[in-house]
Formats: sequence, structure tokens, C-alpha cells
Amino acid sequence: MTNTVSARIEELPHDHAARLGARNRLVIFLLLISVFVLILNETIMGVALPTLTKDLGITPSAAQWLTAAFLLTMAVIIPVTGFLLQRFNTRPLFIAAMGLFSLGTLIAAVAPGFEILLLARIVQASGTAIMFPLLMTTVMNLVPAATRGQMMGNISIVISVAPAIGPTISGLILSVLDWRFMFILVLPIALAALVVGARLIANVTEPRPTRIDVPSVILSALGFGGVVFGLSTLGTATTALESWLPLSIGVIALAVFVLSQIRLQRRDRALLDLRTFVSRDFTFSIVMFAISMMTMFGTIVLLPFYLVSVLHVPVITVGLLLLPGGLTMGLLAPFVGRIYDRVGPTVLLIVGSSIVSADLWAMTMLDENSSFLWVLAAHVALSIGLALLFTPLFTASLGSLKPALYSHGSAIVGTVQQLAGAAGTALFVTVMSAQAATLTTAGASQESATAAGIRIAFTYGAVISLFAIPAAFFVRKQNSPTPADTAELVAPH
Repeated sequence: MTNTVSARIEELPHDHAARLGARNRLVIFLLLISVFVLILNETIMGVALPTLTKDLGITPSAAQWLTAAFLLTMAVIIPVTGFLLQRFNTRPLFIAAMGLFSLGTLIAAVAPGFEILLLARIVQASGTAIMFPLLMTTVMNLVPAATRGQMMGNISIVISVAPAIGPTISGLILSVLDWRFMFILVLPIALAALVVGARLIANVTEPRPTRIDVPSVILSALGFGGVVFGLSTLGTATTALESWLPLSIGVIALAVFVLSQIRLQRRDRALLDLRTFVSRDFTFSIVMFAISMMTMFGTIVLLPFYLVSVLHVPVITVGLLLLPGGLTMGLLAPFVGRIYDRVGPTVLLIVGSSIVSADLWAMTMLDENSSFLWVLAAHVALSIGLALLFTPLFTASLGSLKPALYSHGSAIVGTVQQLAGAAGTALFVTVMSAQAATLTTAGASQESATAAGIRIAFTYGAVISLFAIPAAFFVRKQNSPTPADTAELVAPH
């Protein structure tokens, strides 16, 4: 099929081929805008939880479910996207993803109470879980290997800038408007993306008839859902059983899930094809990606806590202090992508992982007398290191796979993002809380005890970050041929 499509492209006039390239760019642009909106929605909730606790008359632990349920839904659905991307075309998947997200946003905007708002977050997450793997798989099918770095740089902008401005936008909205406007203002953007995308997005993949293995779906839900839930509650559960029981069930279910996928992939029926890990570049990239996500999510949680609880910085100022780091990451991403296309991932990954590790070691020196400007500088430096990591890791990992495994690779990247983010948050918060509690009991002030707990947490993170540096030497650039600009000829127009 690919040879036939290539031959047809060679027979086309130059202006028609250029038009095809423009259409590919339009598809990717619409997916990027949609992913930006979805990630922005995911990050605006954190700042709003105290307001929701008061307005809805619920406890903080109940309010936390608005975030936990979102993460749980993502963890359960993302592994299934490998099957969905193989079974269905690009356009119906886009419509389903943005339709679910828009519906969830509408329900949230009119929600009369906590239960309906929780349902809305689950519906939103169902659409969000599909969109990111859809974007990554589409890029891998449309963009030639020689220019993928630049395109992945654009994706990195979305991934870094949306979380950076989310808390700031949320703070500004809540300072002048009701919490429902967080969803009311997003809804028309989501609906516009849905309508325009449904009209203009072409089918850029070739679906094939595959059957879903129901036991694999159940094991996946128990495994990934149990691990994410257990990790998410590790630092806040009132009893050890509340977090360790689901975590244990999740680990056991994941072990059975892996064994079943190894058996099923021999017949090409795996829900999540683990033959992706046969590629050395994919394996080492995933290891580095997991470490990077643990670092980023753990730091995102601890730094605001440190600024508010230890340095007593106002909440709205905290959002502004963390904004430059996210914007720096976004500004660097296109340049990192161009460098990747010229020199490959190895040098970028070595430098980036070294900067991240050095910055984490520097943050182990934070105390109750540190300047908030020092925190600002440390966060910007961390963002520079992560900017050098994410684009090469996305590109090298998926670029090392055969086209038939792109959808499974994208699903694995999304799943690792959720698991590593939950693990990083749990590790940093648990270590900090345990150390702070011990020192407070011994008579230390709340500020000094919290600062000491944060130093220990960053020490754990710094030690883990060291493992990424040697892994960087094993990731190489792949230049395998791809269907690139030929894919859209497969779709009916």
C-alpha cells in the first residue's frame, strides 16, 4: 500500500503535492491547539481546590478527588488508545476525543454540586486521554524523520507552556469570577476546535480490523488505575492500607497484564504491544522520560508548598514566580527541535540530564532563609534542563519504532507520563511530610521542619536524577523511512 501511495504522489503535479503538505500541517496544527486546551484544563484545577472546598461545602480530601479522578481516568484509558488508534481512523477519534472533552466541560460549567462536577471531570479526562496519543501517532505518520525534531519541539511548547500558565490563569479567574468560569471560558474554544477539526481533519492512518481482548482491558484498568491511585494517596492517606492496598493490587494486576500482553502479541492481539521495548533507544528514552516526569511533577508540587508554607509568599505571586520557567521551556523547544534534527539526541540528553541533576542538588540547600528569587532562578534552570530532554526523548523513542508500533509507543509514553507523575508527586510529598513531622515532634518550628523535609525530598530526587545521565549515552537518532506525506492519500476526501 505504501509503495502504491508513493507512486501516486510522484505522478502528481508539484502544486498538488504542496497542497497535501499544507493539509498535513493543518491537521497537526488543529491537534496541537486541541491538546493545548486539554492540558490547560488539566492544570487549572489545582489552584481552584480551596475555592471549591468552600463553595461546594466539601472537605479538602473530597475536593482532591476532582484531580485524582481525572488522573485515574487517564491512567485507565490511555493504555487502550493503542488499540483505538489501530482500529479507528483519525477523524472519528478526534471527534470522539473533543466531543467528550466539550461535553465534560459543559457539564462542569452547569454542575450544581460536587457529584456532577466529579462526573464532568471524568468525562473530560476520557477525551484528554485519547488526544495526546492521537497527536503523537499522527505526527509520526506524517512528518519525515529528518524534520521530526522540529515538530516535536512544537509539541513540547504545548506540553510546557500550558501547565505553566494554567495556575496563573486559574488564579486570575478566581480573583474576579465564579469558579464555573474556568469551564465557561474554555467551552467555546473547545467547541470551536471540535467544529473546525471535524470539518478539516483528514484520515491519515490505515485502520485494520482488530479485536479487543477484554481481560487485558480489565487487567489494565486494575493495574494502572491501582498504581496511580495508590501513589496519588501515598502522602495523604489516613491509614497505610488506603494507599498500599490499591498499590499492591495494581502491581499484581500489572504483572499479570504484562505476561498476557507478551502472549497476545505473538498473534498481534495485544492491547499494549510490548515489542516496542525491543528497541534499545525506546527503552532508554522511556527510562529517562520517567525520571524527568518524576522530577518535574515532584518539583511542581514542592516549590509552591515551599514558597507558601516556608517563605509565606502570596498564592497569586507563586503562580507568577513559576510562570517564567514554563515560558522558558516553551521558548527553547523549537530551537531544541532544530538542534535535534542536525546533531541527534545524545548531546542534548547528556547536557539536559546533567543540568536537571545539578539543579536538584542545588535545591537540596533550600532553607527558611532562602530568597524567593533563588527559587525563581532554580526553577528556570530546571526548565532549561527539561527543555533539552523532552523533545529529543519524544522524537528518539517513537522514531526508533516500526510504523506498525507507533500507536502502541504513543500509548506507552502517555501511560508512563501518568505513572511517573504520580510516583514523583507521591515520593516528594511523602518524604517531605515524614521528615517535617519528625522534626516538628522534636520541637522544631513549622517553617524549619518543612524546609528540612523539602531538602530531603529534593535529595531523593537528585539521587534518582543521576541514573538519567548514563542512560543518555545509549539514545541515538534513527533515520528509518516513514510514510510521511503519503499518508493522507489513503483517506477518502
